[in-house]
Amino acid sequence: MKLTTRTEEGVELGALLWEFGPGWRMISSAMLGGGIGPREWILNAQVVAGYSRMDPVEHLAELGPGGDGVGMMTAASVDRNVHAEDGGVEAVATVGLRVPTWAAAPEGAADPELAPMLGAPRVGTINIVAVLPVAMTDAALVNAVMTMTEAKTQALLEAGFPCTGTASDALCLAVPDTGPQELFGGPRSPWGARLARAVHTSVRRGAEAWRPWGGE
Repeated sequence: MKLTTRTEEGVELGALLWEFGPGWRMISSAMLGGGIGPREWILNAQVVAGYSRMDPVEHLAELGPGGDGVGMMTAASVDRNVHAEDGGVEAVATVGLRVPTWAAAPEGAADPELAPMLGAPRVGTINIVAVLPVAMTDAALVNAVMTMTEAKTQALLEAGFPCTGTASDALCLAVPDTGPQELFGGPRSPWGARLARAVHTSVRRGAEAWRPWGGE
């Protein structure tokens, strides 16, 4: 993973880039390169607060190194990323929590903004990137995404945020595309458990650190 910077609209913005090369398969909810398939890189790009471009997929493709990859966006400062490891699993989270949301909120209910309460203009998205050293079936990859989401929510609740996440969260999980495939990715499977702990640690530390910063 490397951190790069660029300037847009007079604002210095960062981006996290993972360059894997060939031989990897990924599952992601990202706008660019989402779904399941072979991918060679992951980009978590910071954008300006109030981002209003109507071509986010093309924008992410411009920012990436070219070829097939995954591109996510956040208005949170990506240099405040939190890295965690557990038994060969790596997870990196960028955490912003201006507008924490409950997934099953009543229709039309407004999500409470923390910015006025905390006295600072804040932005919010939680993006998670995780890497496993073992191949997985498609079903196990979907199971692993569930595990990552459950671990994220557990971390947020333990950190004192009454929410399941934010409305713009994204994630990406990368695994090798060769070798014996794991059949399960749930939180009680060997690799799912390690994945859950790594994601939980990175998100919880990011959520706890987000409060006193008074920023992203």
